[in-house]
Amino acid sequence: MAETVLDLIGLKCPLPVLRTGKALKALPPGDVLVVSASDPLAAIDIPNLVRETGDRLLGQELAGEVLTFTIVRA
Repeated sequence: MAETVLDLIGLKCPLPVLRTGKALKALPPGDVLVVSASDPLAAIDIPNLVRETGDRLLGQELAGEVLTFTIVRA
């Protein structure tokens, strides 16, 4: 199980969710994607994307203005 880090800090909607979706498609099942984003809408968009793709959201954290999502590719 490999881990990929995706830094999307500073990008505005819809770029964080679009880039997260593209990165997830490139990962083999079981790999982990850690996404950092500063756009407040990512708190809604990325969990919805994960539900739609069937992947698994392991965690979501807020530190200051940065949201961090840990996603496992299904």
